[in-house]
Amino acid sequence: MSKINRKICMAPMMDCTDRYDRYFLRLISKNIFLYSEMIATGAIINGDKKKVLNFDEFEKPVALQLGGSDKKELAECCKIVEDFGYDEINLNLGCPSKKVQKNKFGACLIKEPDLVADCLNAMVNSTNLPVTAKTRIGFDQVEDFDYLNNFIEKIKGTGVKTIILHARKAILKGLTPKENLKIPKLNYEMVYEIKKSNPEIEIIINGAITDTNQIRSHLNKVDGVMIGRAIYQSPYFLAEIEKDIFKNNNVPNREKIVEQLVEYVDREVKKGVRVNQIMRHTVGLYHGQRGAGKWKRYLSDNMMARDSDFQKVKHILEVVQNNEKAEMAI
Repeated sequence: MSKINRKICMAPMMDCTDRYDRYFLRLISKNIFLYSEMIATGAIINGDKKKVLNFDEFEKPVALQLGGSDKKELAECCKIVEDFGYDEINLNLGCPSKKVQKNKFGACLIKEPDLVADCLNAMVNSTNLPVTAKTRIGFDQVEDFDYLNNFIEKIKGTGVKTIILHARKAILKGLTPKENLKIPKLNYEMVYEIKKSNPEIEIIINGAITDTNQIRSHLNKVDGVMIGRAIYQSPYFLAEIEKDIFKNNNVPNREKIVEQLVEYVDREVKKGVRVNQIMRHTVGLYHGQRGAGKWKRYLSDNMMARDSDFQKVKHILEVVQNNEKAEMAI
């Protein structure tokens, strides 16, 4: 099994990083490591596995993030996920939403290191894929290096060699998931200290990273960087990352990406996929460019058009191609 390059990762984001978004992002970046949105174990075990887990080989390398705390269910899911061809399985230990807490997974598990260790042990022993964990640096009133380091030690003891650390604690009561992305203060230094104390494991840092200067600074102290909102809201940020971080000067321009996306949408619509399932992820493609506002409005007005009318889809994307040339005069 070839080593996974986690130098730059796309964060798992609920209702965002589905297979359509991942395909779109892969059109821009060949080097970023992609993560699925969190999928609960029950959705895999009891649901339509193909619908939940299928993805296009073009997306690879890609990891599947699981949500759960039942070690038997997690182990069963790992076997299923491996059969579907994913490259990594990640356990969510950082989501603070009430619904996730109610089902006893996500950030609330930071309070139960022994349970986490049991779950990860079961996962590691059930698959040949690398198993990783994504967590926060603390919870509620607990933002303590010793507590976090002991938690990391528990995870390390299971054989997990890669840990993604969101450099904020999680507030389990009183804040929404969106507020949990902004209100708890960032503490990058604690992540750096964890890496210093655990040099043998791969540490990926996550949290409010928005430009390549920040990326380079973090990479001097940790092994990789995970980015979420900055890429989802402005996908062509990946082009800058490809050029500045990976030294790849063969990044396609937006027009080329659009041409390739037309072909993909055409194929998927014929399979019964709704146009907006794909196109909603492209709203930020022209972020910061002339006419971007008009593009967003045009998408909003038209991507719910009758899905079988692919000529309509083509017209929407042609508008993008003419964006910089004609200020999107529509």
